[in-house]
This record gives sequence, C-alpha cells and structure tokens, in this order.
Amino acid sequence: MRVVITGAAGFLGSHLSERFLRDGHEVIGVDNFVTGSPANVESFADHDGFRVIESDVSASIPVDVKVDGVLHFASPASPIDYYELPIETLKVGSYGTHNALELARLNGARFFMASTSEVYGDPTEHPQRESYWGNVSSVGPRSVYDEAKRYAEAATMAYHRHHKLDTRIVRIFNTYGPRMRPHDGRVVTNFIVQALTGEPLSLYGDGSQTRSFCYVDDEIEGIYQLFMRGDAQPMNIGNPDEFTVRQLAEIVLELTGSSSPLAFQPLPTDDPKVRRPDITRARTMLGWEPQVPVREGIARTIEYFRSLLAAPRLGAKVGTRTMQFPSVGSGS
Repeated sequence: MRVVITGAAGFLGSHLSERFLRDGHEVIGVDNFVTGSPANVESFADHDGFRVIESDVSASIPVDVKVDGVLHFASPASPIDYYELPIETLKVGSYGTHNALELARLNGARFFMASTSEVYGDPTEHPQRESYWGNVSSVGPRSVYDEAKRYAEAATMAYHRHHKLDTRIVRIFNTYGPRMRPHDGRVVTNFIVQALTGEPLSLYGDGSQTRSFCYVDDEIEGIYQLFMRGDAQPMNIGNPDEFTVRQLAEIVLELTGSSSPLAFQPLPTDDPKVRRPDITRARTMLGWEPQVPVREGIARTIEYFRSLLAAPRLGAKVGTRTMQFPSVGSGS
C-alpha cells in the first residue's frame, strides 16, 4: 500500500510511519514541523519507501499520486502545545481533517482519524466505553483540543455515511515512550526529565487523579491493526491498567534512583479526575491488548531521555533539508 500520514514527524506519527515501512508499505509523510521534529524520522529518512512533504495540512495536503490510505495524525497533542496554539489546534481538527478526508475520497482510499480519550472529557462513566458520549466543556481552556477532535470524529462519520468512505476512528489514551519531547508538558515526560535533572516532580492536585499509560509500541500495533481490519465505529486503544499520578511519580523516582521531592501544584481547569479505557472492542475484533507492563515501558523511556539529555545537540536530515535543535537542557 501507499499511505499518507499527516503529522509524520510527531511522536506517534513517526512510530506509525516506521510500522508501515516495516511491513513493506510506502509512506508519504506530511508535517509542518511545528510540534513534530525531523529527528523523529532520522533513523528511516533514507528508506526508499519514505518521503516527507513539508506542509500545513490545514491549508493543503500537496500529494499528487494515487494513495491507498490517509491517516490523519497532525495536531498539537500536549496541553502545553494546544494552550499556546489554540487556533492552530482548532484549524487542524477542522480544515486539516476536511483536507485529509477529501484526499481519501478523491483517491477512494481508506481514511483513519487519530482521535483521543479527551473526547470523554472529565468522565462520569468509568471505565470509558466507546458508547459513552462524554462530559466535555465546550468553552474551557482544553476545549480547543477536545472539541477539535470531537468535530473531526463527526466529520469522519459524515464522510463515511454520505460518501460511503471506508473510515476508522481510534481514541488514543495516554501514550508514552521514545521520541516524546522532553518539555512537552505531559506527565510522563515531566516526571522523567525532572527526576533525571534533580528538579522537584510537579504533581497537580493531590496526585490522586488516575491515568492509563500505554507504551508506544503497544499503541502503534493496536492502531496498525485497526487500520488494517477494523470497522468504522470508534475504538479505544489504550492500556486498561490504571495508576494514580502519584503512583507514577513513585515509579519514576524508583527507576531513576532520583531523590527529587514532590511539588504539589493547583489542578488545571477541566483536568479529568479519572481515565481508563474499556478495550473490549479491541480485544474482540483485533485480538489486541497491551503487552508491555508500565514499569518496563517507563524504564525504556527513562533510558531514552537519559541519552537524549546527554546529547549536546540534536540534528536530523530529511531529504535535502537539515534542521538543528538547541540543546535539550536549554528548555527550548
């Protein structure tokens, strides 16, 4: 197959590109490198089946060859990004989704929408099944991301019903692993970088809120299988094992050997109190469930960040384009 992956230089997009290449498919990546990084695709940038087009998918997706699949992963995905880029987040969820859907429609290609557990908001149902409609504020600070994804799901289903487009929707739960940005504001990266640098670990609220953490290899395999043999209805792909944020902090401190203290801070507005996927559909339809225990995944991620923090500079070449990045420790 030849597939287009928007956001191909992002955390998940780059791992997904690699997964498709590993099975012999051709990947056309599209990214504007606002939150993605050429360093994420450096290890396979010279693969014969891979190329990158630099473009803002909210404006256009300049692909002029026949494609068999379009996977829409372009979007700011961490709170620090969508708080700083609220309009861009809304645009990529609306205009970007429309452009990706049109590309799929014109090619008669399968369309895959990367949605999120954030569509459930601060849930009143626990664990969250795909049938749950959610508890989302349409005007809160997180709404730019939550509602952009909810709109994108609605647009995907409209194309499925009206144009008979072959579509998939994945609701991604907290995913972590190599290629996350050190200062992206997510809890796993926050804790690991703070522990490795001897800074206090930032706990919001009392640390009793829960999350379900899925290692990236497991998440990507679930996504890949859903693309290949799923159906049009939304599907949760995540780890049903639930941890409090404080438990995660304790695991990170233990595995890093850090003596960093805990620093409690006010809970952000609309921050979900619980988050845990019901993965019955994924187990039944795909035979998928996570294989990597959280402690093992966290240990792997710690080693990635340990090596990253030790690197003086980060650079990557994509095609003929080389981008340099300041040292990670600068906070840039």
